[in-house]
Amino acid sequence: MKHSFKDWVVATRPWSFPASAMPVLVTIAWCWAQGTAFNGWLALWALVNIIFVHAAGNVWSDIADYRSGVDAKDTFGVQLLVNGDFTPQEFKRLSVTLNIIAVAGGLALVALTGLPLLYIGIAGIALSLLYPYLKYHALGDLVIILCYSVLPMTGTSFIVSGAIHWPVLWLAVPVGLITVAILHANNVRDIETDSRAGISTFPMLTGRQFGVWLYAAEVLVPFLWLVGLMIARVEPWWLGIAFLAMPVAVKNARTILAYKQGGKESYANLDEKTAQLQLIFSLLLIIGLLLSRYL
Repeated sequence: MKHSFKDWVVATRPWSFPASAMPVLVTIAWCWAQGTAFNGWLALWALVNIIFVHAAGNVWSDIADYRSGVDAKDTFGVQLLVNGDFTPQEFKRLSVTLNIIAVAGGLALVALTGLPLLYIGIAGIALSLLYPYLKYHALGDLVIILCYSVLPMTGTSFIVSGAIHWPVLWLAVPVGLITVAILHANNVRDIETDSRAGISTFPMLTGRQFGVWLYAAEVLVPFLWLVGLMIARVEPWWLGIAFLAMPVAVKNARTILAYKQGGKESYANLDEKTAQLQLIFSLLLIIGLLLSRYL
């Protein structure tokens, strides 16, 4: 079957890209606000490269979910392999191609910046490839917090300025929590079908009720964390603009908290809505950081 360019893009799950792009953009804005030495071209390169890493990881994960029986006709989410729109071989070729591009781009960045980036990159690629196995053993949340907050934020600070700026990790907490909530919404919804497939996710260990409360905490605690940072004067008060995203977070939390009334269908696409929250929250953080430099 011949596929259009749009079909291939859809196969990478582009709606999830805020999870990888936003940590990079927040770090770039943070470095700019701090007045550190800054290379704009390398910053753009870092952004594009992590999206390729993310896309490759998405496709690789979908292959594993299909082969393990996690994805089936009656499950939510991506159905391209289940429905026969793509073959596993096509997905495998796509993942390999995206990984080659990401690795090549990463190695070029290492050559232009330095060895610390190589170690960060190796950790990121390794965790991306191991993600299906780790997710099936209740470690997916840990992988997400590392791959979509800690590693990209430290790596990006090194790329754009030539040094790792550890204080940027204060912002890795709120950004990372919302990103983990994307996975958590998915896993809470899929407890029964994941159990049928013989895997073990974190919500399966804790139970749906705890998982629901944990999701609510993951999307609401970031705002409390920002308050703490601003009161402690670790970050500027301009970051308070991110509270404009709080109604979205509250709505998402209320959606999953009402799961007993609405059933799984009521929060079937909560992972996508959480990715949208990540986009809004992080963009507001970026605006706050930029304003803090000029005002």
